[in-house]
Amino acid sequence: MENNEIQNEDLNFNNRVPLEDLKNAVGEIKKELSKVIIGQENFVELLIVSLLVDGHVLIEGVPGIAKTITAKLFAKTLKTDFSRIQFTPDLMPSDILGTSIFNIKTSEFEYKKGPIFSNIVLIDEINRAPAKTQAAMFETMEERQITMDGTTYKMEAPFMVLATQNPIEQEGTYALPEAQLDRFLFKIKVEYPSLDEEILIIKTHHERKGAIIKEMINGVLTPEKLAGFKANIQEVVVEEKIIRYIAEIISKTRNHPHLYLGGSPRASIATLNAAKAFAAISGRDFVTPEDIKKSLVPVLNHRVILTPEREMEGMTTESVIQMITESVEIPR
Repeated sequence: MENNEIQNEDLNFNNRVPLEDLKNAVGEIKKELSKVIIGQENFVELLIVSLLVDGHVLIEGVPGIAKTITAKLFAKTLKTDFSRIQFTPDLMPSDILGTSIFNIKTSEFEYKKGPIFSNIVLIDEINRAPAKTQAAMFETMEERQITMDGTTYKMEAPFMVLATQNPIEQEGTYALPEAQLDRFLFKIKVEYPSLDEEILIIKTHHERKGAIIKEMINGVLTPEKLAGFKANIQEVVVEEKIIRYIAEIISKTRNHPHLYLGGSPRASIATLNAAKAFAAISGRDFVTPEDIKKSLVPVLNHRVILTPEREMEGMTTESVIQMITESVEIPR
């Protein structure tokens, strides 16, 4: 009898948070995107995780590797509004946030909302705009609101910024300030496809025969369902030893000899949130050390800065994060 009770308790534990619908929805999004996007599985999964925990994503890579099209089609799988803003060196904050216009009929100023008022906002080449325009995004990204002429306008949920950037060493780019980088949950580095993937990309493009890509993707997730999934993720169990594991890793980034700047407490919280989402989309209602490891590089690679000496030696932030992770004992 006691054994049966223990088994029932285990059964209840396993089914504590309903995650089947979430897992299926994630599978549907991946399936839709795979109609067009070849490879990039990690990129797509990180976009989904960020969406589920109300995060924003910075996407870095050389031009022509489908950063923008992946972000655009990802937005299409969600039954929400979408807008795209191309950042340029002459872009003003009012071009993004909107501006007050004098209405002759009413003799009053009216606020005309800018393109930032959407659900999924794709900012193309965010590092091509000057600091003043980038700073205009701060309140919107962090508080999910805009204050204009003393009035606060709330952004409708879901609200997610997908910003692409070309590598800093390319001509005509501005480095994003650390305070703004910290507002992004992930920085995803998109690499060139492998030879086999490139062959498949060319072949698929040829066989498509000019079909409109956007029309091939169907919306599979509504804002209402998404809100329910987000609530489920908040219920994912995190043990004390997992929290300590996160804290030890982030703490080590602050006094590591290879790093000039380490991760902030915001990085710790971002790692925790991302790990909970990784667990949930795997169908688990508890976080494991593997979920933490999957979260660390995209969470930290834009928050930590290498010392000039290590940078000159060609060392990468990813290799240092890996080094730190391996030096911390995995909780059992």
